[in-house]
Amino acid sequence: MAEEAKGQAQAEFVKRGTLSCDIAAGIGLVVGSSKALTCVFEADGQKSPYKYSGTIDKLGLDIGVTAESRVVWSVYAKPKTKLKGALAGNYSGLSAEFAAGLGLGAKSLVGSKKEIALQPVKIDGQTGLNVAVGIASVKLTLVK
Repeated sequence: MAEEAKGQAQAEFVKRGTLSCDIAAGIGLVVGSSKALTCVFEADGQKSPYKYSGTIDKLGLDIGVTAESRVVWSVYAKPKTKLKGALAGNYSGLSAEFAAGLGLGAKSLVGSKKEIALQPVKIDGQTGLNVAVGIASVKLTLVK
């Protein structure tokens, strides 16, 4: 029965595109940090990308300085989700059980409406001295 539920959850979410975000340089302030994002969402099968701006936040121990970096997420959504503006909103970490149920990694983020999930596939340029332990959240806004 648990395997059947897991299969249904995986069937609900399919890869719909790629979100590439440039993360501003920043300084961790012991209890957390917030850095600006500029992102481009390239939906599979669509010619024009969607642009987003936002922030990425870490709560918990975060000490140090980091340079600009880039993160690329695979975007998962239900097959009938309309993609224009769909990524706008707040994202937070998934529980390991929920992530596994969707067939996603433990570092994935899910939107507040639970219709979009972001799975990190690549992080570039993470340089600097930084110790970070905590939960990441992301807020995205469609740029018009």
